[in-house]
Amino acid sequence: MVREKKDGIMTFESNIRPIEWTGSYVKLIDQRKLPYEYTTVDIKTWEGMAVAIKDMIVRGAPAIGVSGAFGVALAAREFLEYSDRDEFIKKLEDAGETIKVTRPTAVNLMWAVDKQLVLAKSLNGSITEIAQKLEENALSMLEEDIKINKRIGEHGTQVIPKGATILTHCNAGALATAGYGTALGIIRSAYAKDPTIQVFADETRPRQQGARLTAWELIQDGIPTTLITDGMCGYFMKQGMIDVVIVGGDRVALNGDTANKIGTYTVALAARAHNIPLYVAVPYSTIDASIETGNVIPIEEREREEVTHINDKIICPKDVKIINPAFDITPAEYITGIITETGIYAPSELKQAVLSQV
Repeated sequence: MVREKKDGIMTFESNIRPIEWTGSYVKLIDQRKLPYEYTTVDIKTWEGMAVAIKDMIVRGAPAIGVSGAFGVALAAREFLEYSDRDEFIKKLEDAGETIKVTRPTAVNLMWAVDKQLVLAKSLNGSITEIAQKLEENALSMLEEDIKINKRIGEHGTQVIPKGATILTHCNAGALATAGYGTALGIIRSAYAKDPTIQVFADETRPRQQGARLTAWELIQDGIPTTLITDGMCGYFMKQGMIDVVIVGGDRVALNGDTANKIGTYTVALAARAHNIPLYVAVPYSTIDASIETGNVIPIEEREREEVTHINDKIICPKDVKIINPAFDITPAEYITGIITETGIYAPSELKQAVLSQV
């Protein structure tokens, strides 16, 4: 990780690339194994990509969006045997629908897959030419995501006080995107300008993304980081040790209601009680213009073993009942601002901003 100034913007250049296109298949960092082991998985089929997204080999809203786009591109390569264009498109649509339902909360996945399908149907070339265009478009999405994250990072530095201690929840870093990060992108950009800032990272039960991934990323960067359990945030806020909260998001409604990793709502309640600003950092594609409020956002329910086991060892009575929602909804009233690549919006400003760009 190095500090660089490009186009007048001081940033960190991250070497973390969770998604790489080799020219014929996708290479993913296996995020389930971090921080114990850094390994990659080769994804050569669209069905393999669907499994990788569902099993959280790759995770984070922007990252699974890009991965979904590559999933459609892989499907196109597999379906080159179909000489009939309509049959080819139908097979692509079926594959795309399967990919989209693997993680129902994060809107970036649906957005990216649908962009690929719309592109495929709009092209008049041969099936081979369509497949090539889908590969190029997926690669463009990957490269554009990094640029978007850096713009989010630059906008976000405006809300970080000098010498601030920033609390973040879950992982919205390079691993959750194509390589720079949304919430952690802001932290990276802020640290590039002010190396006196520091971070408190919630562990983020049940999958410990804050402990396993966020802490790992920030330590790799040399950014001062303190890991705390999820239940500790209110204590440190009351002690005056937290200045600002920055989190990512998986889907944002037009009124600003935000779906993010389970536990975010609790953090938001504590921040409000202690008059601490909370910002959501997301690419514009995470805003779902089709929904008015967060009440209609589907919440993914995941396997009970995520709660009952840590490192494959059971930590509770085996017959205890488990409910395991992966996300919760933070109401707009608890959000100070939503930071995107186009600027910072108060939740009350978001709908007009989105509609003006439709």
